[in-house]
Amino acid sequence: MRALLCKQLGNPLTKEAEKKPLKVVDDHPSPALPANGVRILVTAAGFNFADVLQVQGQYQERPKLPFIPGSEVSGRVMEVGRDVRTVKVGDMVCGVTNGGAFAEECVIRESSVWVLPAGVDVLAAAGLPVAFGTAHVALEERAQVKPGQTVLILGAAGGVGIAAVQIAKLLGAKVVAVVRGQHKAEVVRQLGADKVVDTSQAPQPPVASPSGRHTQAQPPPPLRALIKAAAPQGVDVVVDMVGGAPFAEALKTVRWGAQILLIGFASGSIPKIAANVALVKNLTFHGIFWGSYTLHRPRVLRQSLEQLVQWLAEGRIVVPISHKVPLDRAPDAFKAMMSREVVGKVLLLPGLPQARL
Repeated sequence: MRALLCKQLGNPLTKEAEKKPLKVVDDHPSPALPANGVRILVTAAGFNFADVLQVQGQYQERPKLPFIPGSEVSGRVMEVGRDVRTVKVGDMVCGVTNGGAFAEECVIRESSVWVLPAGVDVLAAAGLPVAFGTAHVALEERAQVKPGQTVLILGAAGGVGIAAVQIAKLLGAKVVAVVRGQHKAEVVRQLGADKVVDTSQAPQPPVASPSGRHTQAQPPPPLRALIKAAAPQGVDVVVDMVGGAPFAEALKTVRWGAQILLIGFASGSIPKIAANVALVKNLTFHGIFWGSYTLHRPRVLRQSLEQLVQWLAEGRIVVPISHKVPLDRAPDAFKAMMSREVVGKVLLLPGLPQARL
């Protein structure tokens, strides 16, 4: 089968042939099918920032080299193991796997496969499990968001952010979305955000110089001021995929008893938490590593994805697709993700010979 193979760790965008970590192979062996396994002919595989980090060797999980990246897929069931009872050949499904998604075929255990109702967009389903699963578990299972609460989402135009905007609204919350750029701001508004903080659109009126002869540009207001203007009553829940300075600013806007959901550090900076602030404000911090639920609380993950598939079928959530890329142009997908300009999901299409970004 054709597959995208990571043969060494490194920068997926490097031009030096001997240092390129990725290679498309045409004759990779098909994975073995265990008794509880489901073999899927992959229609699409969802691309996540964790895939970038893993290829670079910067992710918390490091598979043995060489490996096939990718953790979420959609497609048609080709074959099932002898112990499989809930999935049959021909079903359209989505699923999550610990690697191996960026290939023509993928084998996933039955418990991590969800049958798609008739009429569900199979491409959209490929981008559902990780981003929407993370947001759903964080907001509903961990923070237990209630109607009327204010949810602040940092990095709201990313994969998890877009999911969090929609899910928080379904739970009845008021959503304040932080993004950078007019296009991203418009996208999250259309998805239901009540207030949008666009950090690229925060000009200050110029002030006269002491001599009065010319004006001086004013620095933009701090992020906390923009958030407080959007949510003057304070924030009940913070969903943070960014870390760094935005996290520190957001922490200054929370109400007593607020909950902070730590999901990622896209800024590249892992923030330090001031224990005295957590104590005085009675804050609760939740670390959210969605993948670990497969080991520690698989029932929660199973029920979460069942709910999400149903919402997708009913049209209550949408999975915006930003890029569709064939295996041969996988570096384009990495470039799109690393540019931080993606709004929605990037999909790899193993069966597509050529595509345009």
